[in-house]
Amino acid sequence: MIGYFVFGGKCSKDYGLYISGSGAFNAPERDVELVEVPGKNGSLVLDNGRFKNIAVTYPAFIRHKFKSLSGAAREWLLHASGYVRLEDSYNPEYYRLARFGGPLDFDTKVLNRAGECNLSFDCKPQRYLADGDFIVDVAGSIQMFNPTPFPALPFIRVYGSSGTLMVGEVIVQISDIPGYLDIDCELMNACKGTLNCNSKINAQKFPTLPSGQTGVAYEGDIDHVQIKPRWWTI
Repeated sequence: MIGYFVFGGKCSKDYGLYISGSGAFNAPERDVELVEVPGKNGSLVLDNGRFKNIAVTYPAFIRHKFKSLSGAAREWLLHASGYVRLEDSYNPEYYRLARFGGPLDFDTKVLNRAGECNLSFDCKPQRYLADGDFIVDVAGSIQMFNPTPFPALPFIRVYGSSGTLMVGEVIVQISDIPGYLDIDCELMNACKGTLNCNSKINAQKFPTLPSGQTGVAYEGDIDHVQIKPRWWTI
């Protein structure tokens, strides 16, 4: 089935660029080290607790207006220097964070009016659930359900002046909130815009949302809390 992808918010169809989905269903490699011990059969496995980046490759083609469309596609794909959002029509409920560093080598057809190539994206290992980007409003307390086997690292915005935030077994003491305060559990950072607010929180660790149910509540002079859960799988 012919498909398309969206990279950095722009759709490949706008550049006459279409794909097949043969590279859309692969999984990353777990980061482990195998240690050989003299006199012991087999290998010891040292698990580094992470997955490696994965190359996602789409066979792609442009069927008409190749000269103009390929030039525009080249500028689009190679413009972004870091990771941006990558979606495709084969897995619309998921997205990845990806970068395209080239090369972009077209095999031209039909008197240079069409062309084919393989587009290889260097992707972070997570496949994020699109549903995990929806903001959840917490009024008092709530139970959040992680549908994946992997612990999510949420983005939390706290409104108020001070108080205590409870996420599962993690307790976060917050003081002197400047209107609101953002807690990015992936970056392990607290801020308001460009203002560093790490001194305003106190916790043994940053909250996570493990597989299944997690209770979220707050007390004190906190008005309300918003959470982007950022569910992911592989």
